[in-house]
Amino acid sequence: MGGKIDCYLDIASLYSYLAYLDLLRNRPILASHGVTVEFHPTFLGALNQATGNKPPWTLPAKAAHGPFDAARSIARQGTYPNGHPLNITFPENLFINGKTILPLRALHYIKSTFAPAVLDQTLLYLLHVFWSPPNLNLTVPENLKSTLLAIPEGFSGPTANDGQKKKLFTAEQVESIMKGAQAEEFKDKLKKTTAEALERGAFGAPWIWATNDKGEGEPFFGSDRFHFVYKHLGLPYRDVEVLPNEDDPKWGKLWRKGAKL
Repeated sequence: MGGKIDCYLDIASLYSYLAYLDLLRNRPILASHGVTVEFHPTFLGALNQATGNKPPWTLPAKAAHGPFDAARSIARQGTYPNGHPLNITFPENLFINGKTILPLRALHYIKSTFAPAVLDQTLLYLLHVFWSPPNLNLTVPENLKSTLLAIPEGFSGPTANDGQKKKLFTAEQVESIMKGAQAEEFKDKLKKTTAEALERGAFGAPWIWATNDKGEGEPFFGSDRFHFVYKHLGLPYRDVEVLPNEDDPKWGKLWRKGAKL
């Protein structure tokens, strides 16, 4: 066993957020099987434009179904990595807030400059402030800067004393990140990453490219396809299954004995 999971995601994508939480939780187990995980900040707007895809909320039938699917998916994840309950709400203007080019460039700067754990914490915090009240608009440079300054070191979910904790970045580091987000090098990194996702078939986010130990890569879309990902990687996993009624005189007895039905 072994391989790699490349996850292309945008902080403006709810299902990117949920996929990110899932992979964060399971990364230690994946590592025990020799599977590495890499996150790639990717501009969802460019994926949509290049493929002709449309946000689900622009199509009436999908918009009507969306709240049901979102609520179920959020409930399935349930908590941040630190166990704090998720409190996810949609921004008042997702179209405006979703133009996340600036924070995505900043994430590429952080990925290139700091240790991987710093990227993990920053990405989680940006997702948190984007999707939790008051749903900060991170496309505004002042908002992005203040958010970077506020990230608690070791962030794995909100706590009551976040304001008293040591910060992940110094003021000087945040200035460097903001400058880096405007540099041609990181403008190009975001463009190249988005182009790579398109080359791998992406039409939305999260887009996952899983490569098994034979070097065979396959694409997967969404935050609820991990059983297919694990099967492709040759990993042991539990699939979704319906359980017998324990009170049924026939099947309940067999089930309690561990019989396969």
